[in-house]
Amino acid sequence: MRVTIFGTGYVGLVTGTCLADVGHDVVCVDIDAAKVDGLNAGVIPIYEPGLEPMVKANHAAGRLHFTTDAAAAIAHGDMLFIAVGTPPDEDGSADLQYVLAVARTIGRHIERPVVVVNKSTVPVGTADKVQAAIAAELAQRGIELAFDVASNPEFLKEGDAVNDCMRPDRIVVGSSNPVAVEKLKRLYAPFNRNHERIVVMDLRSAELTKYAANAMLATKISFMNEIANIAEKVGADIEMVRQGIGSDPRIGYHFIYPGAGYGGSCFPKDVQALARTAQHSGYHARLLDAVEAVNDSQKGHLFELIRRHYGGDIKGKTFAVWGLSFKPNTDDMREASSRRLLAQLWEAGAKVRAYDPEATEEAQRIFGEREDLVLCDSSRAALADADALVVVTEWKQFRSPDFARVRNALADAVIFDGRNLYHPDEVESAGLAYYGIGRGRSIRLDTP
Repeated sequence: MRVTIFGTGYVGLVTGTCLADVGHDVVCVDIDAAKVDGLNAGVIPIYEPGLEPMVKANHAAGRLHFTTDAAAAIAHGDMLFIAVGTPPDEDGSADLQYVLAVARTIGRHIERPVVVVNKSTVPVGTADKVQAAIAAELAQRGIELAFDVASNPEFLKEGDAVNDCMRPDRIVVGSSNPVAVEKLKRLYAPFNRNHERIVVMDLRSAELTKYAANAMLATKISFMNEIANIAEKVGADIEMVRQGIGSDPRIGYHFIYPGAGYGGSCFPKDVQALARTAQHSGYHARLLDAVEAVNDSQKGHLFELIRRHYGGDIKGKTFAVWGLSFKPNTDDMREASSRRLLAQLWEAGAKVRAYDPEATEEAQRIFGEREDLVLCDSSRAALADADALVVVTEWKQFRSPDFARVRNALADAVIFDGRNLYHPDEVESAGLAYYGIGRGRSIRLDTP
Protein backbone atom coordinates (compact mmCIF):
# COMPACT_ATOMS: atom_id res chain seq x y z
CA MET A 1 0.00 0.00 0.00
CA ARG A 2 1.12 3.58 -0.60
CA VAL A 3 1.49 5.39 2.71
CA THR A 4 2.44 8.96 3.62
CA ILE A 5 3.46 9.88 7.14
CA PHE A 6 3.66 13.46 8.35
CA GLY A 7 6.39 13.75 10.97
CA THR A 8 9.76 12.04 11.28
CA GLY A 9 9.87 12.21 15.05
CA TYR A 10 9.76 9.22 17.32
CA VAL A 11 6.33 7.89 16.31
CA GLY A 12 6.46 8.81 12.63
CA LEU A 13 9.93 7.42 11.97
CA VAL A 14 9.37 4.13 13.80
CA THR A 15 5.91 3.61 12.26
CA GLY A 16 7.04 4.48 8.75
CA THR A 17 10.10 2.25 8.97
CA CYS A 18 8.15 -0.74 10.26
CA LEU A 19 5.46 -0.34 7.59
CA ALA A 20 8.16 -0.20 4.91
CA ASP A 21 9.84 -3.25 6.41
CA VAL A 22 6.77 -5.39 5.69
CA GLY A 23 6.58 -4.22 2.10
CA HIS A 24 4.52 -1.01 2.01
CA ASP A 25 5.71 1.99 -0.01
CA VAL A 26 6.22 4.75 2.56
CA VAL A 27 7.03 8.45 2.23
CA CYS A 28 7.83 10.37 5.41
CA VAL A 29 7.49 14.13 5.15
CA ASP A 30 8.86 16.75 7.53
CA ILE A 31 9.31 20.52 7.48
CA ASP A 32 12.81 20.19 8.98
CA ALA A 33 15.05 20.11 5.91
CA ALA A 34 18.19 19.31 7.91
CA LYS A 35 16.52 16.27 9.48
CA VAL A 36 15.24 15.07 6.11
CA ASP A 37 18.69 15.50 4.52
CA GLY A 38 20.21 13.59 7.40
CA LEU A 39 17.72 10.73 7.08
CA ASN A 40 18.37 10.48 3.35
CA ALA A 41 22.08 10.29 4.21
CA GLY A 42 21.51 7.59 6.83
CA VAL A 43 21.71 9.84 9.89
CA ILE A 44 19.08 8.80 12.45
CA PRO A 45 17.96 11.69 14.70
CA ILE A 46 16.96 9.51 17.69
CA TYR A 47 18.46 6.54 19.49
CA GLU A 48 16.21 3.51 19.44
CA PRO A 49 17.58 -0.05 19.49
CA GLY A 50 17.25 -1.76 16.11
CA LEU A 51 15.90 1.29 14.27
CA GLU A 52 18.98 2.51 12.41
CA PRO A 53 19.67 -0.64 10.36
CA MET A 54 15.97 -0.92 9.46
CA VAL A 55 15.86 2.68 8.23
CA LYS A 56 18.98 2.24 6.14
CA ALA A 57 17.89 -1.12 4.68
CA ASN A 58 14.40 0.04 3.69
CA HIS A 59 15.66 3.34 2.33
CA ALA A 60 18.22 1.49 0.21
CA ALA A 61 15.50 -0.91 -0.99
CA GLY A 62 13.36 2.01 -2.18
CA ARG A 63 10.46 1.35 0.18
CA LEU A 64 11.17 4.25 2.57
CA HIS A 65 11.56 7.83 1.38
CA PHE A 66 12.06 11.16 3.15
CA THR A 67 11.02 14.55 1.78
CA THR A 68 10.03 18.10 2.65
CA ASP A 69 7.67 18.27 -0.33
CA ALA A 70 4.21 17.94 1.25
CA ALA A 71 2.34 18.13 -2.06
CA ALA A 72 4.32 15.29 -3.59
CA ALA A 73 3.99 13.24 -0.42
CA ILE A 74 0.21 13.70 -0.40
CA ALA A 75 0.03 12.75 -4.07
CA HIS A 76 1.90 9.55 -3.20
CA GLY A 77 -0.27 8.26 -0.37
CA ASP A 78 -3.63 6.53 -0.35
CA MET A 79 -3.37 6.62 3.44
CA LEU A 80 -2.08 9.80 5.06
CA PHE A 81 -0.83 9.48 8.64
CA ILE A 82 -0.53 12.45 10.98
CA ALA A 83 2.30 11.69 13.41
CA VAL A 84 3.45 15.12 14.56
CA GLY A 85 4.01 16.33 18.10
CA THR A 86 1.30 17.46 20.51
CA PRO A 87 3.32 19.30 23.17
CA PRO A 88 1.63 20.57 26.32
CA ASP A 89 0.10 24.02 26.11
CA GLU A 90 0.51 26.51 28.95
CA ASP A 91 -2.40 25.01 30.89
CA GLY A 92 -1.22 21.42 30.34
CA SER A 93 -3.70 20.64 27.56
CA ALA A 94 -2.41 19.21 24.27
CA ASP A 95 -1.34 21.80 21.72
CA LEU A 96 -2.95 20.80 18.41
CA GLN A 97 -1.40 23.45 16.20
CA TYR A 98 0.88 20.99 14.38
CA VAL A 99 -1.85 18.38 13.90
CA LEU A 100 -4.24 20.96 12.47
CA ALA A 101 -1.51 22.49 10.31
CA VAL A 102 -1.03 19.08 8.69
CA ALA A 103 -4.80 18.73 8.26
CA ARG A 104 -4.94 22.06 6.44
CA THR A 105 -1.99 21.06 4.26
CA ILE A 106 -3.80 17.85 3.33
CA GLY A 107 -6.94 19.82 2.48
CA ARG A 108 -4.95 22.12 0.20
CA HIS A 109 -3.39 19.31 -1.82
CA ILE A 110 -5.52 16.15 -1.95
CA GLU A 111 -6.88 15.36 -5.40
CA ARG A 112 -8.56 11.99 -4.76
CA PRO A 113 -10.32 10.14 -1.92
CA VAL A 114 -7.92 9.25 0.92
CA VAL A 115 -7.98 7.96 4.48
CA VAL A 116 -6.41 10.39 6.95
CA VAL A 117 -5.14 8.52 9.98
CA ASN A 118 -4.40 10.35 13.21
CA LYS A 119 -1.43 8.62 14.87
CA SER A 120 -0.54 11.51 17.16
CA THR A 121 -1.70 11.39 20.76
CA VAL A 122 -4.62 13.80 20.78
CA PRO A 123 -7.57 14.73 23.02
CA VAL A 124 -11.04 13.36 22.44
CA GLY A 125 -12.73 15.26 19.62
CA THR A 126 -9.56 15.97 17.62
CA ALA A 127 -10.73 13.84 14.68
CA ASP A 128 -13.70 16.18 14.31
CA LYS A 129 -11.32 19.15 14.18
CA VAL A 130 -9.11 17.44 11.62
CA GLN A 131 -12.19 16.64 9.53
CA ALA A 132 -13.37 20.25 9.72
CA ALA A 133 -9.93 21.66 8.85
CA ILE A 134 -9.62 19.50 5.74
CA ALA A 135 -13.20 20.23 4.69
CA ALA A 136 -12.64 23.97 5.09
CA GLU A 137 -9.60 23.86 2.77
CA LEU A 138 -11.52 21.83 0.18
CA ALA A 139 -14.38 24.32 0.34
CA GLN A 140 -11.89 27.16 -0.15
CA ARG A 141 -10.71 25.37 -3.29
CA GLY A 142 -14.31 24.80 -4.42
CA ILE A 143 -13.79 21.03 -4.52
CA GLU A 144 -16.06 18.27 -3.27
CA LEU A 145 -13.99 15.24 -2.40
CA ALA A 146 -14.74 12.26 -0.17
CA PHE A 147 -12.22 11.51 2.55
CA ASP A 148 -12.24 9.67 5.88
CA VAL A 149 -10.55 10.48 9.18
CA ALA A 150 -9.61 7.57 11.41
CA SER A 151 -7.89 7.31 14.78
CA ASN A 152 -5.03 4.83 15.18
CA PRO A 153 -3.18 5.68 18.40
CA GLU A 154 0.35 4.42 18.94
CA PHE A 155 1.43 2.30 21.89
CA LEU A 156 5.21 2.42 21.50
CA LYS A 157 7.60 2.17 24.45
CA GLU A 158 10.80 4.12 24.02
CA GLY A 159 13.64 1.64 24.09
CA ASP A 160 11.46 -1.16 22.69
CA ALA A 161 9.51 0.68 20.01
CA VAL A 162 10.56 -1.41 17.02
CA ASN A 163 9.46 -4.60 18.74
CA ASP A 164 6.20 -2.94 19.86
CA CYS A 165 5.49 -1.90 16.28
CA MET A 166 6.43 -5.20 14.65
CA ARG A 167 4.77 -7.37 17.32
CA PRO A 168 1.93 -5.25 18.74
CA ASP A 169 -0.23 -6.52 21.56
CA ARG A 170 -3.17 -4.56 20.11
CA ILE A 171 -3.91 -2.30 17.15
CA VAL A 172 -6.65 0.18 17.98
CA VAL A 173 -8.66 1.48 15.03
CA GLY A 174 -11.24 4.21 15.54
CA SER A 175 -13.65 4.77 12.67
CA SER A 176 -17.34 4.52 11.83
CA ASN A 177 -16.63 3.86 8.14
CA PRO A 178 -16.26 0.15 7.23
CA VAL A 179 -14.22 1.06 4.15
CA ALA A 180 -11.62 2.94 6.21
CA VAL A 181 -11.51 0.11 8.75
CA GLU A 182 -10.94 -2.43 5.99
CA LYS A 183 -8.06 -0.39 4.54
CA LEU A 184 -6.38 -0.21 7.94
CA LYS A 185 -6.86 -3.94 8.40
CA ARG A 186 -5.14 -4.49 5.04
CA LEU A 187 -2.31 -2.18 6.06
CA TYR A 188 -1.72 -3.99 9.33
CA ALA A 189 -2.31 -7.52 8.03
CA PRO A 190 1.42 -8.42 8.21
CA PHE A 191 1.40 -7.61 11.95
CA ASN A 192 -1.82 -9.50 12.58
CA ARG A 193 -1.11 -13.01 11.32
CA ASN A 194 -0.74 -15.06 14.52
CA HIS A 195 -3.96 -13.91 16.15
CA GLU A 196 -6.43 -11.04 15.91
CA ARG A 197 -4.89 -7.90 17.36
CA ILE A 198 -7.12 -5.26 15.80
CA VAL A 199 -9.66 -3.64 18.12
CA VAL A 200 -12.22 -1.56 16.22
CA MET A 201 -14.17 1.18 17.98
CA ASP A 202 -15.59 4.63 17.39
CA LEU A 203 -13.30 7.63 16.94
CA ARG A 204 -13.74 9.21 20.36
CA SER A 205 -13.26 5.92 22.18
CA ALA A 206 -10.02 5.33 20.28
CA GLU A 207 -8.75 8.80 21.18
CA LEU A 208 -9.57 8.24 24.84
CA THR A 209 -8.03 4.74 24.86
CA LYS A 210 -4.52 6.10 24.29
CA TYR A 211 -4.76 8.60 27.15
CA ALA A 212 -6.41 6.07 29.44
CA ALA A 213 -3.62 3.54 28.83
CA ASN A 214 -0.83 5.96 29.67
CA ALA A 215 -2.74 7.39 32.64
CA MET A 216 -3.25 3.88 34.02
CA LEU A 217 0.44 3.05 33.78
CA ALA A 218 1.43 6.38 35.32
CA THR A 219 -1.06 5.74 38.12
CA LYS A 220 0.58 2.39 38.94
CA ILE A 221 3.99 4.07 39.13
CA SER A 222 2.79 6.89 41.37
CA PHE A 223 0.91 4.44 43.58
CA MET A 224 4.05 2.38 44.14
CA ASN A 225 6.07 5.49 44.84
CA GLU A 226 3.47 6.50 47.41
CA ILE A 227 3.69 3.06 49.07
CA ALA A 228 7.50 3.26 48.92
CA ASN A 229 7.43 6.52 50.82
CA ILE A 230 5.21 4.94 53.45
CA ALA A 231 7.55 1.93 53.65
CA GLU A 232 10.45 4.25 54.25
CA LYS A 233 8.66 5.94 57.12
CA VAL A 234 7.54 2.74 58.87
CA GLY A 235 10.72 0.72 58.34
CA ALA A 236 9.42 -1.70 55.70
CA ASP A 237 11.16 -2.77 52.49
CA ILE A 238 9.22 -1.84 49.36
CA GLU A 239 10.95 -4.58 47.35
CA MET A 240 9.45 -7.21 49.61
CA VAL A 241 6.08 -5.46 49.41
CA ARG A 242 6.35 -5.36 45.61
CA GLN A 243 6.89 -9.11 45.43
CA GLY A 244 4.05 -9.67 47.86
CA ILE A 245 1.48 -7.72 45.86
CA GLY A 246 2.86 -8.53 42.40
CA SER A 247 2.18 -12.22 42.94
CA ASP A 248 -1.53 -11.39 42.91
CA PRO A 249 -2.53 -11.89 39.24
CA ARG A 250 -5.07 -9.08 39.57
CA ILE A 251 -2.15 -6.72 40.20
CA GLY A 252 0.82 -8.31 38.44
CA TYR A 253 4.46 -7.24 38.37
CA HIS A 254 4.37 -4.78 35.49
CA PHE A 255 4.85 -1.10 36.35
CA ILE A 256 5.02 -1.59 40.12
CA TYR A 257 8.69 -0.67 40.46
CA PRO A 258 9.19 2.35 42.70
CA GLY A 259 11.80 4.89 41.72
CA ALA A 260 12.71 8.50 41.22
CA GLY A 261 9.56 9.39 39.26
CA TYR A 262 8.46 8.88 35.66
CA GLY A 263 9.45 11.14 32.80
CA GLY A 264 9.69 11.06 29.03
CA SER A 265 7.58 12.48 26.25
CA CYS A 266 4.34 10.63 27.04
CA PHE A 267 3.30 10.03 30.64
CA PRO A 268 3.76 13.56 32.03
CA LYS A 269 2.04 15.37 29.18
CA ASP A 270 -0.65 12.73 28.63
CA VAL A 271 -1.74 12.66 32.28
CA GLN A 272 -1.93 16.47 32.25
CA ALA A 273 -3.75 16.56 28.93
CA LEU A 274 -6.35 14.01 30.04
CA ALA A 275 -6.95 15.93 33.25
CA ARG A 276 -7.44 19.14 31.23
CA THR A 277 -9.78 17.37 28.82
CA ALA A 278 -11.86 16.24 31.78
CA GLN A 279 -11.79 19.75 33.23
CA HIS A 280 -12.95 21.30 29.96
CA SER A 281 -15.81 18.79 29.96
CA GLY A 282 -16.88 19.82 33.45
CA TYR A 283 -15.30 16.95 35.39
CA HIS A 284 -12.56 17.23 38.01
CA ALA A 285 -10.22 14.25 37.56
CA ARG A 286 -8.98 14.09 41.15
CA LEU A 287 -7.04 10.86 40.73
CA LEU A 288 -5.13 12.19 37.72
CA ASP A 289 -4.23 15.34 39.64
CA ALA A 290 -2.92 13.16 42.47
CA VAL A 291 -0.88 10.99 40.09
CA GLU A 292 0.77 14.11 38.71
CA ALA A 293 1.37 15.60 42.17
CA VAL A 294 2.92 12.41 43.55
CA ASN A 295 5.24 12.15 40.55
CA ASP A 296 6.31 15.76 40.85
CA SER A 297 7.13 15.24 44.51
CA GLN A 298 8.91 11.96 43.85
CA LYS A 299 11.37 13.61 41.51
CA GLY A 300 12.72 15.49 44.50
CA HIS A 301 12.99 12.43 46.75
CA LEU A 302 16.51 11.41 45.76
CA PHE A 303 17.80 14.82 46.70
CA GLU A 304 16.02 14.57 50.06
CA LEU A 305 17.82 11.29 50.78
CA ILE A 306 21.11 12.96 49.89
CA ARG A 307 20.33 16.00 51.99
CA ARG A 308 19.32 13.81 54.92
CA HIS A 309 22.54 11.81 54.80
CA TYR A 310 24.69 14.93 54.81
CA GLY A 311 22.70 16.75 57.46
CA GLY A 312 21.51 19.35 55.00
CA ASP A 313 24.92 20.57 53.82
CA ILE A 314 26.32 19.28 50.52
CA LYS A 315 28.10 22.43 49.39
CA GLY A 316 31.41 21.51 47.80
CA LYS A 317 30.52 17.83 47.44
CA THR A 318 30.91 16.03 44.11
CA PHE A 319 28.34 13.44 43.04
CA ALA A 320 28.81 10.73 40.45
CA VAL A 321 25.49 10.34 38.62
CA TRP A 322 24.82 7.18 36.64
CA GLY A 323 22.05 7.70 34.11
CA LEU A 324 20.58 10.86 32.60
CA SER A 325 17.91 9.60 30.19
CA PHE A 326 14.40 9.18 31.59
CA LYS A 327 14.63 5.40 31.05
CA PRO A 328 17.12 2.90 29.60
CA ASN A 329 17.65 2.32 25.87
CA THR A 330 16.90 5.89 24.86
CA ASP A 331 18.69 9.23 24.76
CA ASP A 332 15.48 11.06 25.64
CA MET A 333 15.83 13.40 28.63
CA ARG A 334 12.42 15.05 28.43
CA GLU A 335 10.99 15.34 31.94
CA ALA A 336 13.80 13.05 33.18
CA SER A 337 14.28 12.74 36.93
CA SER A 338 17.98 13.48 36.43
CA ARG A 339 17.18 17.05 35.39
CA ARG A 340 15.46 17.82 38.69
CA LEU A 341 18.23 16.14 40.68
CA LEU A 342 21.04 17.99 38.93
CA ALA A 343 19.27 21.32 39.36
CA GLN A 344 18.86 20.66 43.09
CA LEU A 345 22.47 19.57 43.53
CA TRP A 346 23.77 22.65 41.75
CA GLU A 347 21.50 24.94 43.72
CA ALA A 348 22.90 23.44 46.91
CA GLY A 349 26.46 24.11 45.78
CA ALA A 350 27.44 20.60 44.70
CA LYS A 351 29.21 19.41 41.56
CA VAL A 352 28.26 16.55 39.26
CA ARG A 353 30.21 13.97 37.28
CA ALA A 354 27.63 12.23 35.09
CA TYR A 355 27.62 9.29 32.73
CA ASP A 356 24.90 7.93 30.45
CA PRO A 357 25.46 5.36 27.67
CA GLU A 358 23.40 7.33 25.12
CA ALA A 359 22.27 10.71 26.47
CA THR A 360 25.60 12.55 26.71
CA GLU A 361 25.02 14.66 23.60
CA GLU A 362 21.49 15.47 24.71
CA ALA A 363 22.78 16.50 28.16
CA GLN A 364 25.40 18.70 26.50
CA ARG A 365 22.66 20.34 24.44
CA ILE A 366 20.44 20.90 27.48
CA PHE A 367 23.00 22.05 30.04
CA GLY A 368 25.78 23.51 27.89
CA GLU A 369 29.19 24.14 29.41
CA ARG A 370 29.16 24.39 33.21
CA GLU A 371 31.98 24.38 35.73
CA ASP A 372 29.89 22.20 38.05
CA LEU A 373 29.18 19.49 35.43
CA VAL A 374 31.53 16.96 33.88
CA LEU A 375 30.04 14.57 31.32
CA CYS A 376 32.10 11.40 31.49
CA ASP A 377 32.68 8.65 28.93
CA SER A 378 32.25 5.74 31.35
CA SER A 379 30.64 4.86 34.66
CA ARG A 380 34.09 4.33 36.16
CA ALA A 381 35.26 7.76 35.03
CA ALA A 382 32.24 9.34 36.72
CA LEU A 383 33.39 7.89 40.07
CA ALA A 384 36.78 9.60 39.91
CA ASP A 385 37.11 12.32 42.56
CA ALA A 386 33.46 11.86 43.58
CA ASP A 387 32.17 11.80 47.15
CA ALA A 388 29.03 9.72 46.51
CA LEU A 389 27.24 7.80 43.76
CA VAL A 390 23.66 8.44 42.66
CA VAL A 391 21.96 5.94 40.32
CA VAL A 392 19.13 7.59 38.38
CA THR A 393 18.52 5.41 35.30
CA GLU A 394 18.40 1.62 35.36
CA TRP A 395 20.70 0.86 32.43
CA LYS A 396 21.72 -2.82 32.39
CA GLN A 397 25.40 -2.01 32.67
CA PHE A 398 24.77 -0.42 36.07
CA ARG A 399 23.16 -3.51 37.58
CA SER A 400 26.22 -5.44 38.77
CA PRO A 401 29.03 -3.04 39.65
CA ASP A 402 32.17 -4.00 41.55
CA PHE A 403 31.13 -2.54 44.90
CA ALA A 404 34.64 -2.82 46.31
CA ARG A 405 35.95 -0.68 43.47
CA VAL A 406 33.07 1.77 43.97
CA ARG A 407 33.89 1.92 47.68
CA ASN A 408 37.55 2.69 46.99
CA ALA A 409 36.66 5.40 44.48
CA LEU A 410 34.18 7.35 46.63
CA ALA A 411 35.41 9.66 49.35
CA ASP A 412 32.25 9.27 51.45
CA ALA A 413 31.42 5.64 50.51
CA VAL A 414 27.68 6.05 49.97
CA ILE A 415 25.27 5.01 47.21
CA PHE A 416 21.88 6.61 46.57
CA ASP A 417 19.98 4.09 44.47
CA GLY A 418 17.09 5.81 42.69
CA ARG A 419 15.91 2.61 40.96
CA ASN A 420 16.46 -0.02 43.68
CA LEU A 421 18.93 -1.90 41.50
CA TYR A 422 20.97 -3.20 44.42
CA HIS A 423 20.37 -5.27 47.53
CA PRO A 424 21.16 -3.26 50.65
CA ASP A 425 23.03 -6.13 52.32
CA GLU A 426 25.37 -6.58 49.37
CA VAL A 427 26.16 -2.88 49.19
CA GLU A 428 26.65 -2.50 52.93
CA SER A 429 28.84 -5.61 53.16
CA ALA A 430 31.23 -3.86 50.75
CA GLY A 431 31.55 -0.99 53.24
CA LEU A 432 29.16 1.42 51.56
CA ALA A 433 26.19 3.19 53.07
CA TYR A 434 23.04 2.52 51.07
CA TYR A 435 19.89 4.53 50.43
CA GLY A 436 17.16 3.20 48.15
CA ILE A 437 13.60 4.17 47.38
CA GLY A 438 11.29 2.80 50.07
CA ARG A 439 14.00 0.60 51.58
CA GLY A 440 13.01 1.62 55.09
CA ARG A 441 14.91 -1.18 56.76
CA SER A 442 18.16 0.13 55.28
CA ILE A 443 17.55 3.75 56.30
CA ARG A 444 17.96 4.91 59.86
CA LEU A 445 14.66 6.45 60.82
CA ASP A 446 16.40 8.79 63.25
CA THR A 447 18.68 10.20 60.57
CA PRO A 448 18.40 14.00 60.51
